[in-house]
Amino acid sequence: MYWDILEIHAIAPRTLAVLFADGLRGTIFIDISFCTGVFDVLKDDVIVSQAFIENGVVTWENGLDLAPDTMHKEIKNSPNHCYSLKR
Repeated sequence: MYWDILEIHAIAPRTLAVLFADGLRGTIFIDISFCTGVFDVLKDDVIVSQAFIENGVVTWENGLDLAPDTMHKEIKNSPNHCYSLKR
C-alpha cells in the first residue's frame, strides 16, 4: 500500500523520520503524554529509537506498532510534515 513504511531513522529524542512507499517523507514525534497503557514502554527514548519496519509498519521488539495509514494521513495533511502523538 502507499502508506507502507520503507525507511525509518531516529533523528532526535522521541523523533523518527519516515519514508512511505508513495515517496512522502515526514517525522513522528512521540510525546511523553502518549506513553500510557501499552505505550508506556515508549517513555524510554532508547526504546523509541529502536523502532524498525516489519511488513511496512513501524514496530518495536515487544510487538508494539503504529498504524501507518494514520501516520501517512497526519503527515500528509501537516504543513511541516510532522505527526505528534499526544494524549
